[in-house]
Amino acid sequence: MPRMLDVSDAVRAEIGDEEADRLLAGENAPGSYDCTSCRTPGDSEQERTSTVLFVGDETAVLAFAHAGCLPSQVVQVTEEQLQGAVRSIGGRPAADGAPGRSVPEQAVLGVTSGLVLIEGELHPALVVEPTAPIVRPGSYGAGDDFLPLLIEQGFMPVMELASVPPVLHGWSVLLAMGQLHAVLQPGMGGGQPVAWWQAHQPLQVTDSWRAAANKHQQVLMFAAPVGSIGRQPREDLLRDSLDRAAAGGKLVAAALPLAGT
Repeated sequence: MPRMLDVSDAVRAEIGDEEADRLLAGENAPGSYDCTSCRTPGDSEQERTSTVLFVGDETAVLAFAHAGCLPSQVVQVTEEQLQGAVRSIGGRPAADGAPGRSVPEQAVLGVTSGLVLIEGELHPALVVEPTAPIVRPGSYGAGDDFLPLLIEQGFMPVMELASVPPVLHGWSVLLAMGQLHAVLQPGMGGGQPVAWWQAHQPLQVTDSWRAAANKHQQVLMFAAPVGSIGRQPREDLLRDSLDRAAAGGKLVAAALPLAGT
């Protein structure tokens, strides 16, 4: 069945007429997908869907979005930004046979909020763990590059939760109306920040978490590979999992300034 896809002239020029025609005919397009903008599911057989091509220096990733969220377009990014964000784009190789143009299996980022006790004081924290291994675009191994990619962005390896990690300038955590909306990273060329992670719907945080965030004006972000933390129902269990991940060399962290209230 032909998909309800929009392929702009700019995207067609990048991927070629043959690939564009295959997409429009439904031969090479997804049925269901996760929107690269709002991160919620979409279905190209049931609703208008935009093709969005992210182009780096060596890598291009074709992603899909609800037409109401984004128009079909080409988005120029640096290779570093594309590698850092590809886990949340939900795309696939831009064109068959194009050298270096590949993308890992899509992974969803799980985000848990909690209070972490460090040096006798409670700090607001976000714990990020993907649902699948992350590999670099263009690589064909079965490894997990989630932590190396974050370290390249400025996050620091944590061996024990004994002190507050350094501030990572340019990144921030967006709170609005008391709800968690996004983790922001620096935009291209010093431009406006862009969402590294964005909530499907604004996430509720506890009053104590929000109070700690307002007190410190920053949020500690911890990240670990898939299978390291899990969804813990209590903060003490979350802390135990963080300690184990740190002791095993599977944890990175940074302090991110608070944006909003």
